[in-house]
Amino acid sequence: MEVTPIPVLTVQTAPYEDQRPTGGGGLRRPTGLFESQRNYLPNFVQSLLSSVDLRDRQGCTMVVGSDGRYFSKAAIEIIVQMAAANGIGRLVIGQNGILSTPAVSCIIRKIKAAGGIILTASHSPGGPGGEFGVKFEVSNGGPAPDVVSEKIYQISKTLEEYAICPDLRVDLSRLGRQEFDLENKFKPFRVEIVDSVDIYLNLLRSIFDFNAIRSLLTGPNQIKIRIDAMNGVMGPYVRKILCDELGAPANSAINCIPLEDFGGQPPDPNLTYAVALLEAMRGGEYGFGAAFDADGDRYMILGQNGFFVNASDSLAIIAANLSCIPYFRQMGVRGFGRSMPTSTALDKVAKVMKVPVYETPTGWRYFSNLMDSGRCSLCGEESFGTGSDHLREKDGLWAVLVWLSILAARKQSVEEIVRDHWAKFGRHYYCRFDYEGLEPRTAYFIMRDLEALITDKSFSNQQFAVGSSIYSVERTDSFEYVDPVDGTVTKRQGLRIVFSDASRLIFRMSASSHVRATLRIYAESYEKDPSQHDKEPQAVLSPLIAIALKISQIHERTGRKGPTVIT
Repeated sequence: MEVTPIPVLTVQTAPYEDQRPTGGGGLRRPTGLFESQRNYLPNFVQSLLSSVDLRDRQGCTMVVGSDGRYFSKAAIEIIVQMAAANGIGRLVIGQNGILSTPAVSCIIRKIKAAGGIILTASHSPGGPGGEFGVKFEVSNGGPAPDVVSEKIYQISKTLEEYAICPDLRVDLSRLGRQEFDLENKFKPFRVEIVDSVDIYLNLLRSIFDFNAIRSLLTGPNQIKIRIDAMNGVMGPYVRKILCDELGAPANSAINCIPLEDFGGQPPDPNLTYAVALLEAMRGGEYGFGAAFDADGDRYMILGQNGFFVNASDSLAIIAANLSCIPYFRQMGVRGFGRSMPTSTALDKVAKVMKVPVYETPTGWRYFSNLMDSGRCSLCGEESFGTGSDHLREKDGLWAVLVWLSILAARKQSVEEIVRDHWAKFGRHYYCRFDYEGLEPRTAYFIMRDLEALITDKSFSNQQFAVGSSIYSVERTDSFEYVDPVDGTVTKRQGLRIVFSDASRLIFRMSASSHVRATLRIYAESYEKDPSQHDKEPQAVLSPLIAIALKISQIHERTGRKGPTVIT
C-alpha cells in the first residue's frame, strides 16, 4: 500500500518584538506565554532555524532534547514538524525527549551535527505556572554566540510565515529510526530516538578511571554517597552511571524520576533549595553529596556533616588536582577560564601551575571560543557551573566524577581536601546575594546610578570605614571583555570595585528572565592566614556587604529587607 507523502504547509503569522535571546541563543519565558500566545513557539523556532544558512540547513542533522519540564513534549512535536518542513534531514532525539544539556553537546560533537535545540529553563521552576525555555546549540556543541543570537532576533522581528508539517507524528518512546516521506522532498525525513545516557556515558568512560571510582564506592574503605537529581533530567544519568556502572547502591540516588514540575520545587542545586540533601548530609552518614539542576549542567558538592564547597572553591580545587584524571594526564593543561564574578581562587592555582587565566563575562559561550582555539582546558562560573574542553557546555556529572576521582586518589574526605587547599593557596571568602523578582526598570536605574557613582573620578581612592575595618578603593570599572581569539568586544558585563587588600564587590544584572529582573551582589575577601580559615563567610564579608548596600541603596529603592537567596 502506497503511503501518501506528508504535506508541508506555510502558515501566516505576525512577529513578536520580545523574542531576543538572552544569551547563548536561549529564549526563556513564563510557560503560560508559550501556551497562550498564538504562534509564539513556532515563531521562535522558525527564526532559530532560519538563522542557519539554507545551504547548511538542507539535509543536515540536528539534536533535540529537554529537561523533561512541562510543555516539553508538545514543544518537541512542533520542533520535529518544523524541522522537517525546513529541510532538516535528520533529528536525533533522546528517548521520551530526555537529554541533559551536556549530553546534547556530546552528541552534537560525536555525530558532527549542525547544532541542537534544548528545551530547558535551567534552574527555574517548571509546571504550568513555571518557566519554559528554548536554547540553540551550534555545531561545536556550545551555546550560540552573540552574533547568532542577534541574527535570530532580527529574523523574529520581521517574521511573516513559518513552515510546518502538522500531520507528522513521532513516537518519542520507541528507540530506533523512524522515516517520513514529505511532499516535494526527494529524501525521507529521518528521526532517530536514542538512549538518553549511552553516548554521554561512553565519553565519560574515556575521560575517567572508572575502576578507581568503583573501588571508592564499593571497596573495603568505600564512601557512602548521596546524590539528588532534584526530579530533573539527571535521574536516568545518576542511576545508570553512578549506580549501575560505578556500583553505588540504588538508595544513594534520590529524586531521580524526572517530573514536569520538579516536584514543586525549583531545581536549583544550592543550600536554599537542596534542603533534603543538606539535611541528609548533616546526619553524618554520608561522606559525599551532590545535587544537580534541571538540565544537568550545574551541580553542588557537600561533604560529611553538610560541609559546603562553594562553586569557586570547587573550580580551584579541581584545577589543582587535574593530575588525578587520566584525560588531563594525557592531554595536558593549556589554560583556565572563569567568569568575572567567580572568585579569584582559580588565579592562585594558575599562578603556581604557570598557566594563563582568562576572565570572561558570565555565559558559557565565551569559554567556547577559548576552548576551540586550544587556549583553555578547564573553566567555570560561580553559579555552580564547571566544565572542560571535553564538551562545550558546563557539565555537572563530569564535575561530580572529578571530585570522586580526587577522593579516590587522595584518600581524604571532602573537608580535608578543601582545608588542605586553603592552607596551601589561602581562603577566598565569597558570597553571592540575589535580589530576585525585581521590577526591571527599578533594577536598571539602580545599576545605572551605581555605574555613574563608581566610575566617577571622585570615587577612586575613597575609603569606607565599617566597624574596625577600613577599605580603600583601588580601582573600579564596568567590566569589558575583548575576546583574545577574534577580538570581539563585549561591554557592560558587571560593575566591579577592587579594594587595596584585593577584596572585591561586584554588581551584576542577570539576563535570564524576561518579566522580572535579578540583581546580584558578589563579595570576596582573601585570607592567607590558616588560623583565620574557620570563620563564617557572611561574618567575614559583612563589612563589604554593608558598603554594597550603602552605595547601591538597593533596600531603600526596592522596599526589600534582604536578598532572596544567598549562596
